[in-house]
Amino acid sequence: MEGKSLTQSLEEIKRTLFELAGKNPELQTFLHYVEESESARALDHKTKELISLGIAIAIRCEPCIQWHLAEAFKAGARLEEVYDVIKVAVCMGGGPALMYGVKAYNYARELYK
Repeated sequence: MEGKSLTQSLEEIKRTLFELAGKNPELQTFLHYVEESESARALDHKTKELISLGIAIAIRCEPCIQWHLAEAFKAGARLEEVYDVIKVAVCMGGGPALMYGVKAYNYARELYK
């Protein structure tokens, strides 16, 4: 993120992703699937974003951490919920997930308002 705020980095990721998807109908189909999967059904949207955040930490996907953390906060997540998600992700992902949990913690402190 050298020199960019987290919000700027997220906007750049989204802009590039949607530009790429605009050139690839298969990616548009996948993005539609993601949108449908993350919408409220048996679980509310906030819960699904927190689950996605935990998975992102466990599999060590930094852009995914940024994206799902921001979306979880938009959906009403609290810092305490994010801290619990980090804890579970580290439990499932071990030491490498702990390092990405630190990233998530730092991003949460930047994004949470």
